[in-house]
Amino acid sequence: MNKNQTNIFKDKILLITGGTGSFGNAVVKNFINSGIKEIRIYSRDEKKQDDMRRKFNNEKLSFWIGDIRDKKQLNNSLKGVNFVFHAAALKQVPSCEFHPYEAVKTNIIGTENLLDSCISNNVEKVICLSTDKAVYPINTMGLTKSIMEKLCLSKSRITNETIIATTRFGNVMASRGSVIPLFCKQINEGLPLTVTNPKMTRFMMYLDEAVDLVFYAFANAKPGDLFVQKSPASTIDNLSKAMIEIFNLELDNVEIIGTRSGEKLFEVLISREEMIYAIDSGNYFKISPNFDRKQYIDYTDRGDENLSINQEYTSDNTYQLSINEVKNLLLNLPEIKSLLKGKLNEGS
Repeated sequence: MNKNQTNIFKDKILLITGGTGSFGNAVVKNFINSGIKEIRIYSRDEKKQDDMRRKFNNEKLSFWIGDIRDKKQLNNSLKGVNFVFHAAALKQVPSCEFHPYEAVKTNIIGTENLLDSCISNNVEKVICLSTDKAVYPINTMGLTKSIMEKLCLSKSRITNETIIATTRFGNVMASRGSVIPLFCKQINEGLPLTVTNPKMTRFMMYLDEAVDLVFYAFANAKPGDLFVQKSPASTIDNLSKAMIEIFNLELDNVEIIGTRSGEKLFEVLISREEMIYAIDSGNYFKISPNFDRKQYIDYTDRGDENLSINQEYTSDNTYQLSINEVKNLLLNLPEIKSLLKGKLNEGS
């Protein structure tokens, strides 16, 4: 992100919900030395907040302990705020499956609390972070995120002062709970790599690219817009083989465990239905809500032939990376560099 791009935040106040996570840390790293007036981190974990406070040690950074389920604290934290990045969510598939109503309270009710508070506090723009799991959802996490997206649309209909838009992510490499940190842990402990289904495909996206996507949405969004970044993908087979080659492991150092509950064979970032309205802008797709065209009749008596021929955008029909291309991506990750350095020190 260059200086010209961050000028739009000059003398403004940005609040990030769930801001102590990997996304929030990446945003702060990119923005803290810009002309931004203040970045407010809104989250529940005081330990992570203290770690972040010590890590950045910058007066522009302020911290608010609070849950997006708590509308009163949200209202307090949003006073004077210009922009919001909404990253707070229950994101782990297993925890949402075992405690579905907790996911409802955070991902759905919490989002409505936030959007209502943003509107009442005259926040200029809100960018909400969603996931590929919201498209054709098969688990509670995806279902609640899908409803979250619908809330963003419905709130966009009723306000002209606050622009609400959404970004949708596929797999962010090395994010918490993803497969790359698991592989790194297994390599460090001398365990075989556990592969679910070798044919499974996942988008490959850097964390900084996720920040760029949110910024692109911020700079270009109109009410109700949804943004998706085009990304290459890899099979889990190629990913595991790339890790094996990087760390000089035995080729058979893999254990096939099968597809896990709540897991798809491939990620879907744009549904067949949405592709009708998707605008291709090079590196990104923008899906506008078409508030004026879509009426009740579209759900009852009127059809669209394009719905029968369009194809969704998935990790199966995007560009597929070779093993060498996956290796090149992985070698740029701090987690891989750190593990390689550790292994090198062990051998010296």
